[in-house]
Amino acid sequence: MSALRKPTVQDTVRYTYADYCNWDDDEKWELIDGVPYAMAAPSFSHQSASRDIAFQIHQFLRGKKCKVLYAPLDVRLNADTLDNTVVQPDILVVCDESKIDKAGLVGVPDMAVEILSPSSSSHDMIRKYNLYMRAGVREYWIVDPELQTVVTNILEDGRYIRKDYEKPEVVPISVLEGCTVDLAEVFVE
Repeated sequence: MSALRKPTVQDTVRYTYADYCNWDDDEKWELIDGVPYAMAAPSFSHQSASRDIAFQIHQFLRGKKCKVLYAPLDVRLNADTLDNTVVQPDILVVCDESKIDKAGLVGVPDMAVEILSPSSSSHDMIRKYNLYMRAGVREYWIVDPELQTVVTNILEDGRYIRKDYEKPEVVPISVLEGCTVDLAEVFVE
């Protein structure tokens, strides 16, 4: 595919990471099972929540093996097989540094966080939920800055177990024993 032609969800062609690397950098895309999905620019509340969650995790991880990373960063979930899935979680935690390369993350992160925007909520709550569960992401958070809530999904026996939190609760991170995120610090009015 030429960098000049924009991919669309309606394309019958399935793309790979090699195709994705040749697309125009002026637009942001995710590639799921070879299908391209355009990404919208995040809102202020989206970016604020992302910053505050990442900061709390970063503070906990100082001097520890695991790393917190944030978008934009390419995560190639199936690079060892079809290499046709590239996502950019808003926040991710990775405890195996060998998965990090100069272009992003090659493999499955331990934790992924998606912060909802009106234009991406079904993409994050359905498509990426199923993708992350299938890929084996051990913990997946869905953050709603408008409702000031967090839904945690913890992988057990190949299925996500859901738990809901709202401001001012403190949310434990199961993949990082002892780490919590204080929602009163995330959703500051």
